Amino acid sequence: MTRAGARTAVLAHRGNSGEAPENTLAAFRPVAATGADGVEFDVQASADGVPVVIHDLTLRRTAGDARRLADLTLAELQALDAGSWFGPAFRGERIPTLAQVLELFRPTNLVLHIELKTLEGPFQALVERVAAQVRERGLVARTVFSSFNHHTLLEVARYLPEVPRAALLSDDLIEPWAYARAHGFAALHVGSWLCREELVRGSHAAGLPVRVYTVDDPAEARRLMAMGVDGLFTNHPRRLVALR
Repeated sequence: MTRAGARTAVLAHRGNSGEAPENTLAAFRPVAATGADGVEFDVQASADGVPVVIHDLTLRRTAGDARRLADLTLAELQALDAGSWFGPAFRGERIPTLAQVLELFRPTNLVLHIELKTLEGPFQALVERVAAQVRERGLVARTVFSSFNHHTLLEVARYLPEVPRAALLSDDLIEPWAYARAHGFAALHVGSWLCREELVRGSHAAGLPVRVYTVDDPAEARRLMAMGVDGLFTNHPRRLVALR
């Protein structure tokens, strides 16, 4: 974790998503070359239970389809164009499976921050399948799980107790480090608007890293680095790597 003189990790948010459509292989392939320390991506389940990598609950924004992701099978999802919204050069880019993304990153040294999107519906089957894929590929030591649904993180501990779990926070809490420690969470992932020196000091005193989302502005990145945060999630990893 970051202390005086230590380096703040740069974490590619949904891949190199400032230069390619988020959560696609086109965004993931360049991540290692940007100099980032890790990559973050979102996982949900298709209608037939396959873990896929996408952020939104519906396909409207990134695939131009008003249907809900959970209502489509993997075959139906992968028939959609998930790249044209970003630019014509990415036409035909598909929604990847978790298996495809893990295979892509397996030969790298990147830390994999897997956000489980489980705010709606049952999540136990998804957690079990994601955990199995991480273990089967030997990626346990390079994985961090996070979620806004903290019940999901408790479920993760049943299958991969050795993997760090980070509580995602979008609202302020009194002594969030105490809350995290009480539930066995290993880190706090907080919105940049929540990050202040008291939070960083208290979390570090409790032995918890603090990672901040989503930081693209260099001035904001410098402020947070000076504060001693442990990681910055960014859509522009090259930009933040250059600051170091």
